[in-house]
Amino acid sequence: MSVQFTLSVLGILMVFCMLVYYFSYSSQLSIFRQNLLVRAQNTAILLINVQEVDSTLLKKIYLTTRSLEEEEIVLNDSGNKTLYSDKIQDLKNIPLSRNSHSASPEYFSIGKKDGVLYNHRVNNQLYHVYVLAYDKFRAENLRGLRFVLLWSIVFSLCLSVWTSYFFSKIAIKPISNIIAKVKEINSSRLSSRLNEGKRQDEIEQLAITFNQMLSDLELIFKSQEEFVSNASHELRTPLAIMIAESDYIVCRKRTPEEYEVHIARLTEDLRKLNLLINSLLELAQLNRDKNISQSPIRIDELVFNAIHSVKLKYPSRRILPRIEYSDNENDFVIEGNAGLLEIAFKNLVENACKFSNGEVEVEILNSGNGVVVRITDYGVGIPENEIGNIFKPFNRATNAKFIGGFGIGLSIVAKIMELHRAEIKVASTLNKSTCFELHFILHQ
Repeated sequence: MSVQFTLSVLGILMVFCMLVYYFSYSSQLSIFRQNLLVRAQNTAILLINVQEVDSTLLKKIYLTTRSLEEEEIVLNDSGNKTLYSDKIQDLKNIPLSRNSHSASPEYFSIGKKDGVLYNHRVNNQLYHVYVLAYDKFRAENLRGLRFVLLWSIVFSLCLSVWTSYFFSKIAIKPISNIIAKVKEINSSRLSSRLNEGKRQDEIEQLAITFNQMLSDLELIFKSQEEFVSNASHELRTPLAIMIAESDYIVCRKRTPEEYEVHIARLTEDLRKLNLLINSLLELAQLNRDKNISQSPIRIDELVFNAIHSVKLKYPSRRILPRIEYSDNENDFVIEGNAGLLEIAFKNLVENACKFSNGEVEVEILNSGNGVVVRITDYGVGIPENEIGNIFKPFNRATNAKFIGGFGIGLSIVAKIMELHRAEIKVASTLNKSTCFELHFILHQ
């Protein structure tokens, strides 16, 4: 990278120096040519227009005035007769007989000298003036300019090599830090994160992207660990019971009635085991998925479907739905996943029936900027110091230990609400009532 940067700087400097040299050369050449033209015009005016001045006097005048370096002057008439000449050397090498009749001056070069041909017209008579000289001032200036530009390039290259090396080390340092940090990360250290800095440049954006990938991987690994841990913990007891019952059946011969009783028990245990496995799989799936498909849905329809499902299991229980409808039919339309939300409502209504013996109230209210679903039961309640832990997997309140269940339902509800960016509020009075409030944002 340093070599490429240095070559780029060299190319830019070369182009810049050539432009500086070209414009400096062009500017000084234009000035010198103007001086040549003025010299030619003065010569023609003094010798042709001023009758008192002849070639001898003109030479004396030029001897007493400042002339150009290595100056040569020739003045011819239209017949190519030389009327005046001074210090002719290089002008002998050009055919002076080929005179131009153009009104504009013509410029030419002979060796290191520059010249001008000026056509002077007086009384329909045309005269040709040649002036040739060496621009010593321009040569010295350009020589000095070449020296300055050359050393400027050398100094700039040295400076660019040093700065490119210095800044490349600074630029590569974050990448080196990322590489070193990534080497430390493995399956047992997925909680490590890269430094995201100010989250602005490309390297910091790379660190942000990598951290997001680590978060996803960590979530997947944790889901797997939780599933294995939860499954091994919860499946051990029902499997042990089923094995014990099976051993009891086969240890000696039984009557048909006894076989029927034990098979019925095994069937019930298998149903519970199937329910537990399905719950574990649902929880693992929810923990893994961060994005779910969502669409506009009516929340009141989902609540009624959940109530209908629970009524099939608790046909004798009174579940009272209360809905505050308004003139706007879209008041209960939210953005969500219908299948997951119905599972959440079903779990809450089923818990209300499971942990109480009285009526269960299900209310759907419009809160202005959202929808509130409130599920209230009048049963055992939840101890105040345990409300914060009820959404953890397999965590059950102390006063519900002897009521059937696995402690997964509320964990699933909490995860579904998190995926829908909905808020859960819980209010409970021990041995009196429990109220769950779900706050949803309306679909715009």
